[in-house]
Amino acid sequence: MGIRFPNEARSFDDKNRCVRFSGYDGMFEVKFYLATDVLACGKAHRHASESDYLTTFDASRRRILKVATNAYLSAQSNSISLSLRDFG
Repeated sequence: MGIRFPNEARSFDDKNRCVRFSGYDGMFEVKFYLATDVLACGKAHRHASESDYLTTFDASRRRILKVATNAYLSAQSNSISLSLRDFG
């Protein structure tokens, strides 16, 4: 069926320093974890706030979802971590 992202919800995970979001392959949820270093553009990484990361995520959503789709096609896993390496 392929991965889809019908839900625009995302959340910041301070403990793991990532933004979490979900996609769906049919009825199966796939959890994505986007490392904050991917979103560190503009501000000094260590000074960026939760709001900064979520705002940058929203502004970059199309590219992030494209990379997430490609990562899912390669991994076929229900949990995928995305890092700068995936955006190269």
